[in-house]
Amino acid sequence: MSRRISFILFAGLLLAFTAACTNKKSVNPLANIQSKQPDKVLFDKAMDAMRHNRFDVARLTLQTLINTYPDSEFIARAKLAVGDSWYAEGGTASLAQAEQEYRDFQTFFPNMPEAAEAQLKIANIQYQQMEKPDRDYTHAKRAEEEYRNLIQQYPENAKLVTEGKQRLLEVQEVLAEREFEIGRFYYLRQSYPASEARLQTLVEKYPLYSKADEALYLLGQNYEGQLERIRNTPLCDAKGRPPGCTTAAAKEKALAAFGPQLIAKATEQYDKILTRYPVMDSADDAKKRLEALKQPVPRPTKVMLAQNKAEEDSRQESSTMGTLLGVLKKGPDTSHTARLGDPTLIDPTPANPRDVTNTIFQQALGTTPGNAAGGDKIGITVVTDGTPPPNDAPPRSDTPAGAPASAAGGSPFARTNTTANAADSNELKPTTDANELKPDANDLQPTNPEGNALPPPVQINDLAKGPSDSATAASGDSGASLASDKEISSSRKKKKKGLHKLIPF
Repeated sequence: MSRRISFILFAGLLLAFTAACTNKKSVNPLANIQSKQPDKVLFDKAMDAMRHNRFDVARLTLQTLINTYPDSEFIARAKLAVGDSWYAEGGTASLAQAEQEYRDFQTFFPNMPEAAEAQLKIANIQYQQMEKPDRDYTHAKRAEEEYRNLIQQYPENAKLVTEGKQRLLEVQEVLAEREFEIGRFYYLRQSYPASEARLQTLVEKYPLYSKADEALYLLGQNYEGQLERIRNTPLCDAKGRPPGCTTAAAKEKALAAFGPQLIAKATEQYDKILTRYPVMDSADDAKKRLEALKQPVPRPTKVMLAQNKAEEDSRQESSTMGTLLGVLKKGPDTSHTARLGDPTLIDPTPANPRDVTNTIFQQALGTTPGNAAGGDKIGITVVTDGTPPPNDAPPRSDTPAGAPASAAGGSPFARTNTTANAADSNELKPTTDANELKPDANDLQPTNPEGNALPPPVQINDLAKGPSDSATAASGDSGASLASDKEISSSRKKKKKGLHKLIPF
């Protein structure tokens, strides 16, 4: 009997000791408050799988959590983690799937702080797939759009907005380089309107582009090239040769009509280089072109000089090894991007080559847009009878010029009045009233307290201003002091080799 009692006591002690030493947690969460919840266990398991690059296991675990516990507090984090798993896996197909997951997260959880992070990663997906400026620019345009959405939709998240602005500047550097190369291509083939449209859109849309000064200089060369083309047009001989020739009278008329406008437009571009980008490489060439055109040379303000110098100092220079590796790399080189300033968030209206050409003609000829030949006259057709008459007789060679249609044997159906300000008998005219009060000329003359007339005010002639005054007004800050030549030369970097004038005028 005692032996049996001893055995029972030994078995009880052994069972108690085994239960005390086990590390296994209770399956029932109500039995032990220290046990983990099952949704938290699944989320931790998925995060551990992602840390070990087992992305398929992580996605399967997260999807189990989403489907099994739809009311869990980890649902939002699990949904975002699914997109992170695709994003970390990489590859074209995986990045496309990650973008879709992030967009779903924004749809279901638009008010969570992580929605801004999802938008940044959507933009980064397009940024990673960007190609060089001379290749397909689809991903670059989409990256620009997504970064703009981040900045405009989530301005309260300062950290992510700052990162998005810098990335947007890099994307716009690539897009601007593409526009510059296309504009230069058209210029070298003397397709001046097409080149002008590209370059004009470039300088308006991307003012922080690393070659904005070269784009402005090339734009000025476009206008000078058009003027030089008119000057070099050959004169026709007795047989009308060579092809494309013109008469001396027509040539002189074209120079008188278009010459001043083209010179003014070229001067405007060179002025922008010297006032907005005074420390960049094209400033010296722009100054020489203004002197050759006998135009005043503007001077930048100290504020604008300091701003442009800060922009240039923020850029990085590509090393020799980086340049060599850039040939093998798929992505573009963004080292020249400015690390200072705000990117453009709204695109200006792009210039059209046809509109560019028509604008020059309209300014030279003094006509209004849309009606270059007829000015602002409007033709009005007045129907005199509701019954249409028979067809007019065919015209004859012996009919006097300017004769009405009835002289040729037909009766006119309508008359056309092309006079814009033709008098109308039914027009209402103002009536005069004898009792109407009229101002006295003496009341309009200002007087001093003694009753004597004051002298007229001093007139200010804007044409009497010097070049420095014009440059100050163009800079938009009339109170800022102008920079000296010593300050400009000391602010410039060492000029790059290989820069030269594109057309030796």
